[in-house]
Amino acid sequence: MKKIGLFQKLFYGTTDKLLVQFVRYFFVGGFAFVVDFGLLYILTEYAGLHYLLSATLSFIAGLLVNYIISCIWVFGNSKFKSRIVEFLFFAAIGVVGLGLNDFFIWLFTDCIGTHYMFSKIVAAALVYLWNFFARKYLVFR
Repeated sequence: MKKIGLFQKLFYGTTDKLLVQFVRYFFVGGFAFVVDFGLLYILTEYAGLHYLLSATLSFIAGLLVNYIISCIWVFGNSKFKSRIVEFLFFAAIGVVGLGLNDFFIWLFTDCIGTHYMFSKIVAAALVYLWNFFARKYLVFR
């Protein structure tokens, strides 16, 4: 009988195990965060957009990256037969996450006085848990 290593369990094949999905989502979320964080900086510093508009646009780009990789690698099994319906639920959760993201960035930047990039890191950490558990239990099996 072939023994499957921890690395293979975490990174290969499909799974319905919560801990494995959480670890995978951490990597997917990390990659989506790099896209989001990078675009936030580029759009604000080089395109001259207001940091909240940049945060919204970059969050949407991160959402798309997160959706594609989550469907392929993290969750795999949808509660919906239609990919369009699945994406709409995934995006609706993302819209709530976007509202939380923008609120926390605004709160930490305008009210507390931290740099918008630091505010983004705090917001991302807070929104991460909402996104994972809402998507796990409302969209995927």
